[in-house]
Amino acid sequence: MSWATNKTTLIASTAIAASLVASSAFAGGFALREQSSYYQGTSFAGNGTTGPSISSVFWNPATITGAKDGLTFEAHNSFIVPQADINGTNTVLGTPAGVATGDMASDAWIGATYTAYKLSDTTFIGLGINAPYGLSTKPKDGDWSGAGYNRSSKVFSINANPVVGFKLNEMVSVAVGAQVQYIDVRLTNSAAAPVLSSGTTALQGTSMGVGFTAGVTLKPLAGTEIGLGFRSSVAHDLGGTVSLPVASGGLPAGTYDIKTKLITPEMVTLSAKQRITDNFRLLGTFEWTNWSRLEAPKVLLSDLGDAQLTTLPFNYDDGYFLSIGGEYDFNDKITLRAGAAYEWSPISTEIRSARLPDNDRIWVSAGGSYNYNDHLSLDIGYTHIFGTDTDIEIVPGHQDYAATKGSLVGSVDSSVDIFSASLRYTF
Repeated sequence: MSWATNKTTLIASTAIAASLVASSAFAGGFALREQSSYYQGTSFAGNGTTGPSISSVFWNPATITGAKDGLTFEAHNSFIVPQADINGTNTVLGTPAGVATGDMASDAWIGATYTAYKLSDTTFIGLGINAPYGLSTKPKDGDWSGAGYNRSSKVFSINANPVVGFKLNEMVSVAVGAQVQYIDVRLTNSAAAPVLSSGTTALQGTSMGVGFTAGVTLKPLAGTEIGLGFRSSVAHDLGGTVSLPVASGGLPAGTYDIKTKLITPEMVTLSAKQRITDNFRLLGTFEWTNWSRLEAPKVLLSDLGDAQLTTLPFNYDDGYFLSIGGEYDFNDKITLRAGAAYEWSPISTEIRSARLPDNDRIWVSAGGSYNYNDHLSLDIGYTHIFGTDTDIEIVPGHQDYAATKGSLVGSVDSSVDIFSASLRYTF
């Protein structure tokens, strides 16, 4: 149908094609890794093994069997200070214009809470509340010359993860859990070129989905632990609207209902902890995230007979994360830790968008814990993330390119500072 083809030109390369839940995220793709102040200090090395903090259940629910007697509660707070600038040129109708977004990444707070209760020497239950995906990008000037590819992107998510764990013996523990996940998306871009004073095309959608988690810990030798955790995909039937400020392709200006199916990626975490001396432990983590499963989900106009509007060309590669760290017990009350990591982004120059200019990154972290008494402890962590050289080349052949928006070519300068603190209390 001609109206569908023209509507695809308007929206597919703009409001919804670049990424349905694109954001200035701080793990590969649009995931958020900042789920623990304790492991923030090690660049998340060892995050799938047991320790004083039960926040490790996010990556491996079997670590809940390390919880103390009684009821343990933890509240984690991470403050994200990102910086991301795109500089280059945008060519519309053969006329080049300079591109300078200013800092397009928004500062944010991420909270996470964990609760664990030891029912018996062998059975443990718990609950984690997290925001696994989200944050936002918004160029300082909404009418920057590349606004056809991104005027703003914002996502909110929350995930409830009840778990039950079993300590089979002194060597092996296992656990399973459920995920109940809510996601809320809003994306905008300029409706036409030139972008100055043009209307805004906006997409909004929400969804609830369910999944599961599972894990195992193995302690083959005294002082040695290996943890393996799995977070399943969560299928979202996203329902919402797309708003057109002007008529296009036979469709009048207005708001139309849309729906699409988005499946978040599985994640596998393999961690190890080795005691070197009575006061020092070496930690490591390798993580795989199945970003390639996103592929290109269909977008349907649900109030127009479920006609296919377009597809969402994510087409990501898989993501990988490798970290190493250590922690040292300075005395009975203070523990110091540090770590470094390298993250392989699922996004390459061939598909990189103006919504999510993600690339490989280098992590450097430090942190510590203060044990006030047997019940109350404070954890702090700091990370600086160095972005590697990143180019944007939205030109003919790129999955986001639209002739009416022109070619967008430039480079991205990015970095992130993360400050994190938590309190944990055992009743």
